[in-house]
Amino acid sequence: MKEKLILLAACATLLAACNKSRVVMPEAYGPRPPVAESSPYSNRVIEYRPAPGQFINNTMMGFTGGETTAEAARAYADRMLHPADGSTPRMISLGGFGGYVVVGFDHSIQATGGYEGYDFSITGNQFSGSSEPGVVWVMPDENGNGLPDDGAWYELQGYHAAESQRGYAVTYYRGGAADPVRWTDSEGNEGVIERILAHEQDYYPLWEEDSFTLTGTLLPDCSGTGENGRFTTGDYGWGYADNWGEDMLESPKTKNFFRIADAVDGAGNPVELKYIDFVKVQTGVNIQGGSGVGELSTEVSRFRDENLD
Repeated sequence: MKEKLILLAACATLLAACNKSRVVMPEAYGPRPPVAESSPYSNRVIEYRPAPGQFINNTMMGFTGGETTAEAARAYADRMLHPADGSTPRMISLGGFGGYVVVGFDHSIQATGGYEGYDFSITGNQFSGSSEPGVVWVMPDENGNGLPDDGAWYELQGYHAAESQRGYAVTYYRGGAADPVRWTDSEGNEGVIERILAHEQDYYPLWEEDSFTLTGTLLPDCSGTGENGRFTTGDYGWGYADNWGEDMLESPKTKNFFRIADAVDGAGNPVELKYIDFVKVQTGVNIQGGSGVGELSTEVSRFRDENLD
């Protein structure tokens, strides 16, 4: 018994040394507590499935043009977000509505709001008047196999939860490489992702079938015309990635912060999660910005556990 108490005390000391809140016991982390070598940042891309968009297949965004399989697309996103040489991660685009990326960490993220009430952050490229909001989902690794196959994803509700539409779906159709990408949605609407002059490559993911469907939560359209007469996306309050919102706690304002306590199930009911292991971000709007702007597409780079120093 004495040896066990010494071991528990040592574990608690180790966790306190790398924990901002200084109050978390080892069991609060679920199956994978952090260790001294743990990174606060995500360490792998598990899945990358963007919708069509102006930055997809674009060599300016790091594509090689040889990404013709789902695994090659995932590997592209992984080397952008987790460079092997340790350099600063680059942005990836999730394309139009429904496009998403899933990342994992080398430990479980606790749900105690250890940093100013927040648990983790996501870095985007937003600025005032230019938000491309991504809906954020989380999942704990309950079976401990390192894969997000433990059941449902839990959405983190944001400012526009009451105005959002769950289960909205868009189907995209392959056309010519130089053509706008046609889409239809679950509400009987149809449209295209327009092309813009600055990006001449094929906007349709080269590794996808001739049509594919993405389903998620649709946020309201907050776009319009600003006082300067130019298109503005509008801002989305809090709770979304790549959004100019009140949840940007630090300067420079590139990071949105998130609370695991905001998780809800598919019916919108609160869910109490003690920890999470996987984070998914999904473009939450279906908005065409017009000539020179293109579709609104969530961009992300860094995912960080804010409980750790």
